[in-house]
Amino acid sequence: MTEFNAFWVEKNDDGVAHSIITRNISDLPAGEVLVRVSYSSVNYKDALSAKGMPGVTRNYPHTPGIDAAGVVVESAAEGISEGDEVIVIGFDLGMNTPGGYGQYIRVPAGWVTPLPAGMTLRESMIIGTAGFTAALCVGKLQQMGATPADGPVLVTGATGGVGSVAVALLAKLGFHVVASSGKADKTEYLKTLGAAEVIGREELAAENKRPMAAETWAHAVDNVGGEILSNVIKGLKYGGSVAICGLVASPNFTATVLPFILRNVNVLGVDSVELPLAQKNVAWNRLATDLKLDNLESMTREIGLSDLSGVIDEIFAGQVAGRTLVNLQK
Repeated sequence: MTEFNAFWVEKNDDGVAHSIITRNISDLPAGEVLVRVSYSSVNYKDALSAKGMPGVTRNYPHTPGIDAAGVVVESAAEGISEGDEVIVIGFDLGMNTPGGYGQYIRVPAGWVTPLPAGMTLRESMIIGTAGFTAALCVGKLQQMGATPADGPVLVTGATGGVGSVAVALLAKLGFHVVASSGKADKTEYLKTLGAAEVIGREELAAENKRPMAAETWAHAVDNVGGEILSNVIKGLKYGGSVAICGLVASPNFTATVLPFILRNVNVLGVDSVELPLAQKNVAWNRLATDLKLDNLESMTREIGLSDLSGVIDEIFAGQVAGRTLVNLQK
């Protein structure tokens, strides 16, 4: 019976407690594929689960980690073999199924993506769900015909995981990227990722009761929501699109139909959790080819399981920028 280490979240009337415990593979749920996890990453949803917030994880104690990349140890699935390097993100991993903050996971075959050629396990988890979501946002904008010639593309929440990768991807594709952030000390960081301009969050956060604003942004990627998203929609140029994927500020936003019927703008929803596996595989292959980034390390901090609790606190304090890689081999 193989033992392994896992980050453990317990919840009671007094709150939550974190620890590193030893578990057995036999503790894992049923599934066709057993994976020895090499790397995971830290996403906002992981922090919510680790803090016991409602709406992510129903039952505790629990091991979060919505991302995992590693090597197949056992497989009862056709097309997946022992020794294969694989990625598992989304679906129920790390929500109500033991996640990537354990050194082993057991999952259904329908959750498993083969590691694309040209990508390492480490690179896949620097990208993780946050970076993968950023790639989906960029892909949605491209599907709507977005090109660099259209004008500036805004990225809100730009220092976060989604925002950092979105800035880098759009810059790689030749877009003039305007990064919006509440972290004034991260201007140079954002410029190293490829931002042409950096603006303060306050420029977009003020309430504006007008139904439309001056045409400013050709397109946008928003992972903040709330008043910022409202103002982004109002400021889109004719035919512009905003891909939305987050709610750090608020799940609500206000709008009228006027930007949609007078400026022909588009709001594009992006989901990376229940996206069908075939579409996930296409996006991962793009991240290993035409969307492959050569500056991933510049946005990355590496930690071990024992560092997770502190990083989760930093997320809620607004102190984390870029991507946090969890090395399960430490």
